[in-house]
Order: sequence, then structure tokens, then C-alpha cells
Amino acid sequence: MTTGFGKLANIVIAPEDAAELQLNLVRSHAAGTGALLEIPVVRAAGVLRANSLSAGHSGIKPQTLDLIVDMLERGVTPVVPSIGSLGASGDLAPLAHMTLTLIGEGEAFFRDELLPSAVALERAGLKPIELGAKEGLALVNGTQVMTAIAALSVVRAQRLAAAADVIGAMSLEAYLGSERVFDRRINDLRPHPGQERVAANLRALLKDSEIVWSHVECQRVQDPYSFRCIPVVHGAVRDSTAYVRRVTEVEANSVTDNPLVFPEDGVFLSGGNFHGEPIALAIDFLKMAIGELASIAERRLYLLLNAEDRGLPLFLTKRRGLQSGLMIVQYTAAALVNDNKGLAWPSSVDSIPTSAGQEDHVSMGMTSANNLLRVLDNVEGALACELLGAMAATDLRRPLQSGPGTRAAHEIARERIPAWSNDRSPAPDIAAGRELIRSHRLVEAAEAAIGHRLTG
Repeated sequence: MTTGFGKLANIVIAPEDAAELQLNLVRSHAAGTGALLEIPVVRAAGVLRANSLSAGHSGIKPQTLDLIVDMLERGVTPVVPSIGSLGASGDLAPLAHMTLTLIGEGEAFFRDELLPSAVALERAGLKPIELGAKEGLALVNGTQVMTAIAALSVVRAQRLAAAADVIGAMSLEAYLGSERVFDRRINDLRPHPGQERVAANLRALLKDSEIVWSHVECQRVQDPYSFRCIPVVHGAVRDSTAYVRRVTEVEANSVTDNPLVFPEDGVFLSGGNFHGEPIALAIDFLKMAIGELASIAERRLYLLLNAEDRGLPLFLTKRRGLQSGLMIVQYTAAALVNDNKGLAWPSSVDSIPTSAGQEDHVSMGMTSANNLLRVLDNVEGALACELLGAMAATDLRRPLQSGPGTRAAHEIARERIPAWSNDRSPAPDIAAGRELIRSHRLVEAAEAAIGHRLTG
């Protein structure tokens, strides 16, 4: 409270300069750059910041916590650049930008309008605070920004996993793949929770499918791995996501600034709770895991477009040569998977010392978090591409009917995406597929049809 920070921690500051010290800290640390974090991310970080501060170990005024909550309730969201945090000493730069709004500096959104922070607060009927001793440090120190991204990403990953089950079932059905790999007896012998759950999902989605039963006596023994191993791969992604969720829940309910106040003992204790390693490693794990959904989806799409041995025309067009069909949709999926391979590299394995060597090991968790958002977008895009292929291939199997879950998914998707008859730009179809996946409408339609919850 009366010293400098980082390498400057041994320089004593006069008590009468304590307020200026905190103000200078916030201003100097607001050094972010790059694209702005989306409003939902910043709002989630605000919720987590309020939750951490409310534990009573950070040394702030009740009025400061009240303002954070009031901003959330009234739609004032600080402008926060996405780049600048190393994930140790907390998310210093992003949290400093959030704190600028509390003191009436910087910029903020009032609802969806970008304004100077002072104006945004005034529009919401709020007034900025004056920082007291310790408050600037308490407000910029913590892991709440990368944890906010992790929390929102876990929810999104769970939904993508459910969508992958639905779309994977549609593809397997249209490919004339074997449903025997979903047999309970097989999956009970390898009882990973995710694998068992995925196998049960696909059994429910494909139950009583005329397309499946149409080839039950065929002589094919095995399908390629991207079909045969859906329970194993999708299940492993689900189990990985469940682990990341547990880590994120602990981090979301932790106090991660420094030093910490223990009023019952009358002491301040300096430690390392600000270090982002626990959440950084978890985010890197989720990046790698969720990317597998895109990788296996692209392979299934490739097989659907090259399945003449299973009665499907090349590229799913009956007028090949004159038409290209869905040829380039698979290119797009491949490009998204390729992008993920670079993004999945774990940022947490790197550390660049800062603050003249005082902060000599950092987590780089915010880099991981920013890349995770891109990976999720790519997975969504790859699944949308597979959806187009699965729908087109299913149309070629008519009049045979799909299973109840896959049929419901096909029908709701066809409300937005016309059947493929002549070549057209697939870009709007991919966008519509993304929206169906992101909004969860595709999964919800399948769930309603089979009376079975696919998410979780």
C-alpha cells in the first residue's frame, strides 16, 4: 500500500501519496492492445471479479464492490483490449482497463453504445469512485479475465460436443455405417463416462432408422475410424471438458489477487495466488481436446464426398463434372482444422520474464484463452461443413427414413438450408449451419424428438 510494485516493491511511498500511487498503478497498467474482448466476456469477468472481491480478503471499500455490481446490472461494460496479459500477477492489463471505467477514465459501452467511461456511467445513473489505499492493486490483480473466457468456453464446448454427436450420427447414417459400434456391451468394457454417454446418445439418435436397417445384412465388416470410433473420440473430448469445468469452477470461486487481507488475524500476507498456471494449463487442454471434434468431422465429410462404393455420387452431386457439388466445402473444413493445429500449441509451455526479473515465470494463460476462442469458432465451422454433407447425403437416401433424432435435426436444418440441387455458393449455408449449432437449436430439436438429453 505504501511501496512501489513488482521490481519497485522496495521503494517506500509516503502515506499521503497512497491514493496517487493507486491511481498511477491503474493508469500505467492499462497498456492493452489488439481486438477488443466481446461484451459477454468482459461482463463475465466483471461477475467473477465481484465474486472474488466479495470474499473480503482484497482490502477494498464496499462502495467499490457496489459499483462493479451496479455496472453489471445497468449495462455499463468497460472497453478491454484482448492482448496484454501474461497470466501472472493476474490479468494486469485487461483488469486495469476494466478499472479505468470505475474511476471514470477510458471507454465503456452503455448497453451497445461506445462512450467515454464518464459518460457511460452518467447515462446509467452512476458515479465513478476515488481509489483508496490498496484498491488499485486489488482491482488489477487476479485471473478473472482468462477465467471468464474459460467459463464461457466450457459451456460452448459442451454444446459443440452434443452437436458433434448429432451431426456425426447423421453422417454415419447416410454413409451406411454400422451402428454396432454403439452397442452397450462394447462400450461397457471401456467405461470412460464420456464414451458411454456418446454411445448412448447415438443409439437414441439412430433408433429405428430405416437407412441403418437397409444394409444390416451387408458384407462390410468395419468402417473407417472417424465413424467407428465416434464414442471413443467424442467421449474423450467430453471427459476432457468435464475436467476443465472442474478447474474453472474452483478458479471462479477463488481469491487471486495479492497481497491478501486476513482481518481475523490483523495481517496482510503476500503470496502467489495471482499466478494463472492452473487455469492456463486447463485452457490449453481444452484447446487441444475440442479441436479433435473438428478434426474427426472433417474426415467424416471427406468420406461422404468420396463414397461411390456406398452408393453416393462423388461430391454428392448427380451432375459431376458440370457441377462441383460440395467439393470445396471439405476444403473449408480442412483449412479450419489446419488453423487449429497451430492454435492448439500450448501457450503455457512458454514463459518470458518481466518486471526486471521479479516476475520470472508467467503462465501466458491469456494467450491460451484468446486462441481458445478461435479454436471454438473453427470447430463450429467444421461441424457446419459436415452438416451440409450429412444433409445432402441423407437426401440421396430417400425415401428411406432416418432415425427420430437425426430426422428431427435434418428437418430443422432444412428450414434454413435449402436442398442441394444445383451449384450455388455454400457460404450462406455454412453460416446458417453455424447459427443452428451456436444457438443450440439443432441439438434441441434432436433432444425433443428422442426424449433424451444429449448435452452434459
